[in-house]
Amino acid sequence: MSPSLTVEEDSQIQEILRNARVIALVGASTNPSRDSYIIRQFLIKHGYEVIPVNPKYTEVFGAKCYPTVADIGKQVDVVDVFRRSEFLEETALDAVQSKASVLWMQLGIENENAARIAADAGLRVVMNRCIMVEHRRLLR
Repeated sequence: MSPSLTVEEDSQIQEILRNARVIALVGASTNPSRDSYIIRQFLIKHGYEVIPVNPKYTEVFGAKCYPTVADIGKQVDVVDVFRRSEFLEETALDAVQSKASVLWMQLGIENENAARIAADAGLRVVMNRCIMVEHRRLLR
């Protein structure tokens, strides 16, 4: 992976976390033991508007759930992804279509083609990092 495709510097990640207001959580789950649920709760607690995205649900714990990021119909700052790597290209295209600013692939999730799709469209890309861990580490 070309270093220019992904955000690696702590200062850049810190800037993303400080400036983001609306986060689309792709792969949202109704299961409270899933990482996506735990991280969603953490982000809400820290003042972010977190919008669940999963075509399997119309609602996730009382919040309207959208089939795609583009269906949300409002500006999204970060598309935080909890999907298997083989689905990331589709998710990157969705993030681009929605005019998001950042494609964030959670810890253990990497896809160079998806990163290239997003970066080529002007999105910042964070790959293989947990947004909750980075928030705790960089925004004390």
